[in-house]
Amino acid sequence: MTFHPQPQAGAPRPWAFPAPERSTLPNGLTVLRCHRPGQQVVAVEISLDAPLDAEPEGLDGIATIMARAFSEGTDKHSAEEFAAELERCGATLDAHADHPGVRVSLEVPVSRLPKALGLLADALRAPAFAPSEVERIVGNRLDEIPHELANPARRAAKQLSKELFPATARMSRPRQGTEDTVARIDAAAVRAFYDAYVRPSTATAVVVGDLAETDLDAVLSESLGEWKGNAGTPRPVPPITADDTGRVVVVDRPGAVQTQLLIGRIGADRHDRVWPAQVLGTYCLGGTLTSRLDRVLREEKGYTYGVRAFSQVLRSAADGTGAAMLAISGSVDTESTGPALDDLWKVLRTLAADGLTDAERDIAVQNLVGVAPLKYETAAAVAATLADQVEQHLPDDFQAQLYARLAETGTVEATAAVVSAFPDDRLVTVLVGDAAQIVEQVRALGIGEVTVVAS
Repeated sequence: MTFHPQPQAGAPRPWAFPAPERSTLPNGLTVLRCHRPGQQVVAVEISLDAPLDAEPEGLDGIATIMARAFSEGTDKHSAEEFAAELERCGATLDAHADHPGVRVSLEVPVSRLPKALGLLADALRAPAFAPSEVERIVGNRLDEIPHELANPARRAAKQLSKELFPATARMSRPRQGTEDTVARIDAAAVRAFYDAYVRPSTATAVVVGDLAETDLDAVLSESLGEWKGNAGTPRPVPPITADDTGRVVVVDRPGAVQTQLLIGRIGADRHDRVWPAQVLGTYCLGGTLTSRLDRVLREEKGYTYGVRAFSQVLRSAADGTGAAMLAISGSVDTESTGPALDDLWKVLRTLAADGLTDAERDIAVQNLVGVAPLKYETAAAVAATLADQVEQHLPDDFQAQLYARLAETGTVEATAAVVSAFPDDRLVTVLVGDAAQIVEQVRALGIGEVTVVAS
């Protein structure tokens, strides 16, 4: 039998995060375009400067309602007609609100891009905000809230925000509003919020895909270029303050067979020089199945299916006034709550005393940097990251420079960053579980004052 020779891997080709081209339309809209050969599905991200802290008092959630209402009709199409036109284009349109602002996302085959961009422009330029549609969206949102509160992970996140930030800060309250605030929202309020914050001069459009056969300048001029609006006035940005005094809050769920863990504090945003080392060190701590927390709590002790450590930007600012959430999350069976937390704190203390190993650092770099070409295979992934950079006031080459910095970061630097990010005496711990069974377990650990709140 004759065998064909075994295929050999070729030499890896250099890769860098795609660099966009910037331009500005006559109406003030900033445009970032990125030609990606072969990407026949084009991704468009629109960033609107309508942050959550701009929501009127007592109307938390109005940015979310507005975002959802963009696809519910325009001055040219009813909600049903608008949905049908999108479907004919083979396009999907989505929108959501977060602390930095509102994002509207479009994906469409490149051959249908002019038509789809026209629909998107209509949604931004002249949304209908019909009272019946807004009322329906508000009703849907009110139906979602009890389900979210029933989810242990969502409930833990809500409590952690409430613990970390003062009650007057928007970050202390649910991003999509509460039952009380959402119930107050009507079409007139949505229209007023739109009029106050949605305009092309403070918005950015990111377009990514195979643009070789598309006259993008002409397409933009005939669609988003028709969007008009005034320049607006600068909006004061409130400072971020947080209390990370070490303590434990138990959200009581009588009879729960598992305890949801969420341990967190506030740290530096992506402008800080420590960010690359913090990303690397946090990945070593709990970024994947082979990270230190999983090796101990999952593989050695069998307490959990997995524990993750991560950083999530809340608001980013070039002057250093931004912040990121640094957190560790997972779930364990009720009886193991105390032992699992004890071992988790031992991992943090051992890390501070002995540091990371070179092997941990090398694996983390390989995983973070090596996977990047796969992570950004789609136009949507590239567009989302470019839009993130816009929202966070970062340079267009930030992601490319981040990978270079990650590869250069040494073990000692990564250790110092993760130890600083997760000091064992400055962490707020939220536990969603059966208080009757876990409170005494946790008090015995001495990791902070323990209080119990109702679910």
